[in-house]
Amino acid sequence: MRNRFHTLLAGVALAIAVSVPATAEVGLGTDVVSRYVWRGTDFGNAASVQPWISYSTDVLEVGAWSSWAINDGSANENDLYVSFNAGPVGITVTDYFFPAAAPADFFDYSDDAGVHILEVSAGLDVGGLSVMGAFNILGDADDSFWVEASLPLAALSSEDVEVGLTVGAGNGVYTTDTDPMIAQVSLDVSKDDWFGSYILNPDAEITFLVIGKSF
Repeated sequence: MRNRFHTLLAGVALAIAVSVPATAEVGLGTDVVSRYVWRGTDFGNAASVQPWISYSTDVLEVGAWSSWAINDGSANENDLYVSFNAGPVGITVTDYFFPAAAPADFFDYSDDAGVHILEVSAGLDVGGLSVMGAFNILGDADDSFWVEASLPLAALSSEDVEVGLTVGAGNGVYTTDTDPMIAQVSLDVSKDDWFGSYILNPDAEITFLVIGKSF
């Protein structure tokens, strides 16, 4: 069933990509980050190159995003996603793929394979406040969820510098004992093509400082 689900998802994404109008935009780029920290967890303990490519219209985006550690391949990741947007509401289906586990079976979405995790997420942007909830529906024995909220901090921002605060919580794979906990509190700063975050994970009792640049 998981193989058929993967095939169906790929077919839907292909059909959408082919049917989008000629005015759709193709985007691509690369970020280089001092560390790959995602939802309060460090992946790879190394600097990473993170290329991406997308094909989008006003309401639809189909794309791929990757992270490749510079000196350690154990945390490499290569994802596909489809996003639908209607005003302030967005829904995304993401296939998180981990190449290091792929020799087991590329199409294996079982909970113990570690090859793919399929996530469905929904987001809402209202007056600068962004709220997002995500749920792993395949490839995760804990069926983990994640919720986060991001808020711009106008008092700390300026004409060319944006500052915001993000708070996120989850269970399962996101926490040390699988129980629901706050796993990310971050101060996020961006200026031109540079961005950075000071991140606290209260659950794991650890902090990170991540700096990156977009190309």
